[in-house]
Amino acid sequence: MGHVNVSLEKQTADFHFRAFNANGNFVDIDDATAYEDGKGNGVGPMQLLVMAIGGCSGVDIVSILQKSRQNFTSFRIEVDGYKPDGVSPSVFERIDVAFHFEGDLDETKVRRSIDLSLGKYCSVARTLEKTAKIYYTFTINGQKFEGTLL
Repeated sequence: MGHVNVSLEKQTADFHFRAFNANGNFVDIDDATAYEDGKGNGVGPMQLLVMAIGGCSGVDIVSILQKSRQNFTSFRIEVDGYKPDGVSPSVFERIDVAFHFEGDLDETKVRRSIDLSLGKYCSVARTLEKTAKIYYTFTINGQKFEGTLL
């Protein structure tokens, strides 16, 4: 069984934590809604989840595209998560992922890499799909393509 270990240390501000992995890399986590200015000192826990699906699928897609000998000059991911207001816990019901590529890419191979990532390899997507419908779109050199519902 795989093992993931992180540690969190409370910082000076009331709801601010710093999360560390075993290599010492860290992320600041905070609840911006708890502060008058609405800013906080880090990323919210639910924001981390949508960042995680983007990061997880991004790593998969880069690997698959490299193996497919696809050349891209830039790759950007935007993720929107939707959850109901006024309920607790408020879990994501829908997640939209938009992948943006620039470069010499075959649309079929890009689509396949996204489908493999979100539908098979990305553990974060597999976890989130239990409560959320995951939709995606992608662009190649500005041309938009619709994805599928996962």
